[in-house]
Amino acid sequence: MNKMIKNALILMAITLVAGLGLGVVYEITKAPIAAAQEKATQEAYKSVLSEASEFADYADFDAKEAAGILEEAGLSSDIIDAVAEAKDKSGEVIGYVITVTSKEGYGGDIRISTGIDTTGTVKGVSILSISETAGLGMKATEDEFQNQFKDKQVDSFAYTKSGASADNEIDALSGATITTNAFTNDVNAALAYYTEVLAEGGSN
Repeated sequence: MNKMIKNALILMAITLVAGLGLGVVYEITKAPIAAAQEKATQEAYKSVLSEASEFADYADFDAKEAAGILEEAGLSSDIIDAVAEAKDKSGEVIGYVITVTSKEGYGGDIRISTGIDTTGTVKGVSILSISETAGLGMKATEDEFQNQFKDKQVDSFAYTKSGASADNEIDALSGATITTNAFTNDVNAALAYYTEVLAEGGSN
């Protein structure tokens, strides 16, 4: 009986020490991890709106309102994660970066940041998270695919398998229609939110 109690106390002590150790490690690494994540986010923002000097969270972002806008647009499988204002050196807002996660990816969620200037022109897209099939869906990470969205001023994009012939058309990735659809809907979700909330003369 005494041996059982002794072993239980030893196990409890080990658990306590391990827990305290993990807590210390977490506190030590928390700030560097947060700083690294913020740096990666800022770099992604800069890549989609290179004219901006700084980015700041859009203070009036309402996740519930955003979800309603996407539902209305038929994009209920997408979630707007964050909205940032892009500002020039004088502090004037020159556009927005809207980060959206699609739940429709073939291999899992696809998270993309889309840069849109104040004229409603898509200036670029940047993938933050993707895990599609190598050689197929992962081709979405290539410039050849992503540049199809760049410098386009359209209400929304549509993909085609027969060759894009209009500004709003995107050539689908061969053998990766699901990925193409998810990616395109991510960008369309950003455009829908921009049009309804951020654009001059928008409904909100």
